[in-house]
Amino acid sequence: MGFTLAITSALALYLAWNLGANDVANSMGTSVGSKAVTLKQALVIAGILEFTGAVVFGREVSAKLATGIVNPALFAQAPQTLLIGMMSVLVAAGVWLNIATVFGFPVSSSHATVGAIAGFACVALSPSAVDWSAIGLISLTWIVTPLISGTIAALFYSQIKRWILDQPDPIAQLQEWIPWLSSALIGTFGIIVLPTVSQPLQELLCDRFGLEILAYDLPLLIGGSGTIALTFLSWRHLEKTEASQNPEPIIARFQVISACFVAFAHGSNDVGNAVAPLAAIVSILQTKTVPLQDFQVPLWVLVLGGMGIVAGLAVLGKNVIATIGEGIITLQPSGGFCAELATAATILVASRWGLPVSTSHALVGGVVGVGLIQGVKSIQFKTLRSIGLTWFITIPIAAGLSATVFTIAQFLITRYSVQIL
Repeated sequence: MGFTLAITSALALYLAWNLGANDVANSMGTSVGSKAVTLKQALVIAGILEFTGAVVFGREVSAKLATGIVNPALFAQAPQTLLIGMMSVLVAAGVWLNIATVFGFPVSSSHATVGAIAGFACVALSPSAVDWSAIGLISLTWIVTPLISGTIAALFYSQIKRWILDQPDPIAQLQEWIPWLSSALIGTFGIIVLPTVSQPLQELLCDRFGLEILAYDLPLLIGGSGTIALTFLSWRHLEKTEASQNPEPIIARFQVISACFVAFAHGSNDVGNAVAPLAAIVSILQTKTVPLQDFQVPLWVLVLGGMGIVAGLAVLGKNVIATIGEGIITLQPSGGFCAELATAATILVASRWGLPVSTSHALVGGVVGVGLIQGVKSIQFKTLRSIGLTWFITIPIAAGLSATVFTIAQFLITRYSVQIL
């Protein structure tokens, strides 16, 4: 058991490392590309927030991942088979993310994990064990997500360009728009982050201090205070830059905040792609049975995933950051801010509808939407073709790798009568 746990922990760390290098880089790509932050600053900010989101709020998503592609109950009589399958998922998803990251292509870790699960399930059981309707819905998001995000980004950026950037006195116009930009930023990201962040504090206020009324309005109170604070701080900084007539440094502050929210929200959700297979393996090793319902994810598993994410982001994250921030269009802070706001809005709407979407796809769509307003000639279509190709081959490649790894592992374990439980 100890040796198996050590091997699977190393594989989960490898997958988390590659997830950090590829998927996490999305949250800071536009901020680096627009020069709102430096690469080193982006790595520090994303590392801290991704780790915090993963460890503090990643347990629920990690516990529920993978039950929608194949039913674990089908492996009830063969827990070792599921264990080997989850190890194959860790290897396959990690290898594919590693390959994509080396070439700087942003892919979806969710799609890689889903494809890997479907791949080993087809070999271990049969193709009928896979919920192909779920696979079809995920494939549909390759088209729908970038379109929605790109449309929102284009509409938002066109208004900023018209009413602020193209005006004779952009600083004066920005002064009038700052409260609205603050409300849009805090409101959009607050709906995603604040309910999760404020829940423990709400429980504390209710259970220990009996402040039910205050706790009920806590997200609104935090969001309103944040909007007011951001507005006044921006107005103060505006006075220092009024002579330059360049609104971009002020908008860059909004973009940094939006990138922080994306990083936190991403860490709390997508860490499950790396650690959920490990959590299932730990449960099987401890109970010798298949976890048929939601199971508790140990804290050390979340910490391991968070550490891997931060390490991968620091070592290889710059490749994907360069592709999203510089390889598609040349970004200014105003454009990067609009792309990130559109990404958040798209993810929020999809979550309300229960649709599986990818942060990578939404952010690329947002950047392209900004590029369309700047002018079609500003878009590097060669980069887009390469990105699109990696999107469409992620699930089949991850499935093929997982099926191959599972077949080889199952053969060797059976041939040499290896007991891993």
